[in-house]
Amino acid sequence: MLLTLLKAHVQRLKPDGTADGSPFRVQFNPSEYTLSKGAHIAEIAVPGLDQPILQFVRGQTETMSLDLFFDTTEDGVGPDATAVTTKTDKFYELIKIDRDTHAPPILRFMWGQDGFAGANFDGNWSSQARTNGFQCVVESLKQRFTLFSSEGIPVRAVLSVSLREYYSLEDQIQRINFNSPDHTHAHVVQRGDTLATIAAKKYDDPRQWRAIADQNRLTDPLDLQPGMVLDVPPIR
Repeated sequence: MLLTLLKAHVQRLKPDGTADGSPFRVQFNPSEYTLSKGAHIAEIAVPGLDQPILQFVRGQTETMSLDLFFDTTEDGVGPDATAVTTKTDKFYELIKIDRDTHAPPILRFMWGQDGFAGANFDGNWSSQARTNGFQCVVESLKQRFTLFSSEGIPVRAVLSVSLREYYSLEDQIQRINFNSPDHTHAHVVQRGDTLATIAAKKYDDPRQWRAIADQNRLTDPLDLQPGMVLDVPPIR
C-alpha cells in the first residue's frame, strides 16, 4: 500500500483572511523547521532587594525558519535544461511588495494540522491555539544556487526562509480573549459601536459607559471611529 505524501504549502491571504489564489506547494518537504518565541520582560529595580522585580511587558513575534530544496535536473543539465527559478520565483515573489496593498502579502504556511506546534493548547490558552497553520509574512529569503547546466542555467537551489507570525490588533485581542475583571482590557471599535454597547459587553451594564469615556478622555462619547483602540478599565 502506497502512502500519499502530504506536501507543505504556502497560501497567500487576502486582508480579510480568505485564500488569495492557489497555494504554492513545495517541491520537497523540509527536513526540519525551527520556531522561536520570546517575551519582553522588564526589570524593575527596588533598592535593598537582592534582585529586581520582573514585569511582563509584551510578547514578542514568533518566527519560523526552514530550508526548501528545489531541483529541475530531471529535465537534463544540457542546453535544454529547465531553470530552477521557474519554481523558486513563486516563493521569491512572496517577499516582494504587492502593488495593491503596498506591502508583501500575508501568508499561511501549512503542513499537517493536529501535530503543528501550538495546535493543542487548551484551558486559558485555547483561544490562542493554531487551528489553521502558521499565519505570517516573509521576513527574509536567501537563495543559494548549487548546480548549473552547461549553459549556466541554475538547476538546483536551496531557499532559506524566515517567516514572522502576523496577526492584526483586532485578531490578537480576540485570540487572547482576556477574562480577568480586575485588569484593563483593550477594545477595537467596530462600526455601530457605542460606549453603552461596549460597556454592556464588557461589564454587563450599559450604564457604566462613563468609566470608559473617562479612561480614554473622550470629550464627545458619540464620536467613535471604527479602528479606535479603547482602554476598558476595571470597575468595582
